[in-house]
Amino acid sequence: MHLPAFNPMNMMVTGNSGFVGKHFCSAYGGVPLADEDGQVDLCDSARVRSAVASLAPQAVLHLAAQSSVAHSFTDPMATISTNFLGTMNLLQALSATGFQGVFVYVGSADVYGRVADAELPILETQPLRPRSPYAVSKVAAEALCYQWSQTENFRIVLTRPFTQIGPGQDSRFAIADFARQIIEIRRNNRSPVLVTGDLDVTRDFTDVRDTARAYRLLLEKGRNGEVYNICTGHEKTLRSLVESLLQIAGIEAELQVDKTRLRPVEQRRMAGDPGKLSDQLGWGPEISLEKTLADILNEMEMTHHD
Repeated sequence: MHLPAFNPMNMMVTGNSGFVGKHFCSAYGGVPLADEDGQVDLCDSARVRSAVASLAPQAVLHLAAQSSVAHSFTDPMATISTNFLGTMNLLQALSATGFQGVFVYVGSADVYGRVADAELPILETQPLRPRSPYAVSKVAAEALCYQWSQTENFRIVLTRPFTQIGPGQDSRFAIADFARQIIEIRRNNRSPVLVTGDLDVTRDFTDVRDTARAYRLLLEKGRNGEVYNICTGHEKTLRSLVESLLQIAGIEAELQVDKTRLRPVEQRRMAGDPGKLSDQLGWGPEISLEKTLADILNEMEMTHHD
């Protein structure tokens, strides 16, 4: 699919050094929210304003966030400050420079909270029922961005990505952690026992590179004030992904559930409906799950040292 070229010098990407940000910037360019002293903390309104004024972006992809659900429970104020007030600082800084470009806000499917099986796959019209301070912060920032889309001279596009996976993800996340364990088993650095949480929950997994392409399309053609799910529309059990990883790696391992990894209020099934993104922008996932998993293992092999 051909897209008119954005000038990366005029595109600012907050959170450019994160998992999704690295993939986006390597594919499409973009400059970080930074000044001569380095990356700018979104909570530092004066530095945000100064950096935005000197960068004068024409497009912004706002990825930066405190994204740990667990951390949001231990320090909710830090999560609210970064995700909500940080977004406010950024919008105000852009407004102060006369920004009239496009702003893509990266939210989270966590805003949907507990969803009944009968309501799957989830549409963007599903009521928001946040169940963590992290999800609350994303609902609040999304509402703020919507308000600005109605009252300011920006085109603001809202997104709700579902579970992202791909090469380069931190092994605090389940699939990356399984890949790390499998590489260690294959190297005979641990016994052939794979420690997991609940493998029978389902998630809607999207390759991070497909997600990056969705953001690129939304910068170009996303509609002002509209919210878009970013997902495949298909749910997969974690167990099926573990089995595929083991098969690709060519090893066998016993699966051992670690009870400390079980979440008492786990959403059992999760799948989104990507129809809006598909119908309006022609987006669909292009990278097969098999390729995603193989790339995760290859990257883990190269970067994970004993």
